[in-house]
Amino acid sequence: MVRTSGPIFNGEAPRILDRITEEVATEVAKEGKKDVLARLGQVLRHPTGRYESRIRVEGQGTLARVDDQRSVYGPWLEGTGSRNETTRFKGYFTFRLVRQQLEARSKGIAEQVVTRSIGRLR
Repeated sequence: MVRTSGPIFNGEAPRILDRITEEVATEVAKEGKKDVLARLGQVLRHPTGRYESRIRVEGQGTLARVDDQRSVYGPWLEGTGSRNETTRFKGYFTFRLVRQQLEARSKGIAEQVVTRSIGRLR
């Protein structure tokens, strides 16, 4: 017997798929925050916790991203500040390296979220 009820037939599927997409973006951002904090734990020589406390997942859903709340130390630690040009310290490149690593892992993260959430479409 062919089933003709459920989210696919009652118009709920697009809303459910949008929600799954938002969950994927949020989960990737949360992983990014964990990765940034882990890397900072490796590279910072005398951490006070001040900079690490500024790292957050900002926004929700597909707009979720990881930032440092525009910390005054951010550009210098990342290596994009004007002081990096005149000092020996060229930065830790934390956000750039984590972004590259996260892009490689994001498909797996998305698959986990989709696998966990696919039952909503039944």
